[in-house]
Amino acid sequence: MVRIGTDSGRRVLPRGRPLECSRDIRRQPSTRTPGTAIRALAAQLRRLPPSCGPARLVGVDGHAGSGKSTFTARLAAALDGAPVLRLDDVASHEELFAWDGRLLTEVIEPLARGASAHYSPYDWRTRRFGRPRALPPAPVILVEGVGAGRRALRPHLARLLWMELPREESWARGRARDGAEQREFWTGWVAAERRHFAADPSRPFADLLVRQTAAGYEVLPGPAVTRETDRKVTHRDGPSAKC
Repeated sequence: MVRIGTDSGRRVLPRGRPLECSRDIRRQPSTRTPGTAIRALAAQLRRLPPSCGPARLVGVDGHAGSGKSTFTARLAAALDGAPVLRLDDVASHEELFAWDGRLLTEVIEPLARGASAHYSPYDWRTRRFGRPRALPPAPVILVEGVGAGRRALRPHLARLLWMELPREESWARGRARDGAEQREFWTGWVAAERRHFAADPSRPFADLLVRQTAAGYEVLPGPAVTRETDRKVTHRDGPSAKC
């Protein structure tokens, strides 16, 4: 969800266990350094086969206010500056969720051909789309925002991550972040998000669940892979992170 306030540099709309070894993760030494989970996840994502042309698209979905932007920024840094496509730039006042056709045409189709994508980021202040922005193919591209795991995009994703925070708690965080000025918009957004996930849920198809902890993040198997033992892997920041 986008915020009308000041998120992502613009005025926007409300928008564990020890590390277990598997074929997806090589052995790593025990560490107490925060960020272990994100670094381990980044290493795993790099080894995935491409999912859209030469790129590995990784969706980061979750309720508005669940911490997607912060987590994605840290994951992008662990991936040596992987590009991030923020769905706040694709959505608009008129199309809070009805943007999948434009995304497929402007971004997915060019990347699938190995070409650079070009999309026009939406300005939530002026209510207009801006100049086209290039998105060249990269080894890993992160797609972050509510609806990143929607039905139309899932076939093109190498992994789908879901921020595991209940919707009411997420929305409460978002409302507190944006303040009273955006109270009316949040009311409309919550209704729109409810409708979207009722018709096109993402969490049941998530490969991994991401939980924020006092030490950082915990990455757990998602509903889509709980029966696939070779992909059951848990990463957690903190003293017990080991393999």
